[in-house]
Amino acid sequence: MSLTSYPTDRDIQADREQKQTALSYLSEAWAEALHEGVDGDCLAQASLFTAFAELVGTYGEDAVAKFVEGLPGRVRNGEFSVALAKQ
Repeated sequence: MSLTSYPTDRDIQADREQKQTALSYLSEAWAEALHEGVDGDCLAQASLFTAFAELVGTYGEDAVAKFVEGLPGRVRNGEFSVALAKQ
């Protein structure tokens, strides 16, 4: 699925399941790294770098740049706040 395509209901469900599985793996790895003494801020920065590098490799720089233009509003709206993420 691309950053700008319009998925079907089946695509949305499959994508949601993949994202939940990925989040589970990443949460486990994150917890293990914290347990081993890796700083949370370092984990966050390394994760963002890795994520953006993957997106650029998949979609290209222009598509990812366009995608991240919307991030400030999403952050300000609380989309990444812990309280919302647990709901």
